[in-house]
Amino acid sequence: MSDTERITIRIPAEKLQALQALVDDAKYPTISDAIRAAIDSFIETHFTPEYIERVTVELPKGKLVELEALVQEGDSVSIDDAIRNAVREYVRIRLERAVSEMK
Repeated sequence: MSDTERITIRIPAEKLQALQALVDDAKYPTISDAIRAAIDSFIETHFTPEYIERVTVELPKGKLVELEALVQEGDSVSIDDAIRNAVREYVRIRLERAVSEMK
């Protein structure tokens, strides 16, 4: 028995064309995968605990390639994880520097 459910939706033709463009550009393997990713993002945005603030980061293509390499090498489980780790390390270093300057 599957743990997924099937639903049917209607969307405008231009939205379907945009989804197909994502598949054609190899961003997603199928339109269904693109829609699932959009739903995941929607739910995460609307159901994130209030003590967590979501930040959108735009990266140059080269940096994205570097992050993907970290994931492939096993240093991170996902690109999001690699970014979180980088931000944590940056904050840790800045806090250490600020504390040492206060002494």
